[in-house]
Amino acid sequence: QVQLVESGGGLVQAGGSLRLSCEGSGSYLSLTSMGWYRQAPGKQRELVATITRGGNTKYADSVKGRFTISRSNVRNTVTLQMSSLKPEDSAVYYCAAGRCIDCPPGYWGQGTQVTVSS
Repeated sequence: QVQLVESGGGLVQAGGSLRLSCEGSGSYLSLTSMGWYRQAPGKQRELVATITRGGNTKYADSVKGRFTISRSNVRNTVTLQMSSLKPEDSAVYYCAAGRCIDCPPGYWGQGTQVTVSS
């Protein structure tokens, strides 16, 4: 059984920074790729960033240069450092895990709200 426990999020002004963290436990293979997705009201859930154990990363174009994803393989934690936040970054952010960087996630966290005020 894979579990993903998120922390971080909250309210920040535009231009500010926030950090999200997620700790995973369970199957080694199921945690090969860990990352973050987000869903804003009325929109589909979308990829934000993912990272593999080997350090390969994938970012949405909208966050490149502003967000940085990192990972600790020892603790199975993934961190998303978000900077230069914009109101359009407001969404529920979900930690996700899967067997490869391009695979649909097989596991999800409970979600954490990020709100960026203008």
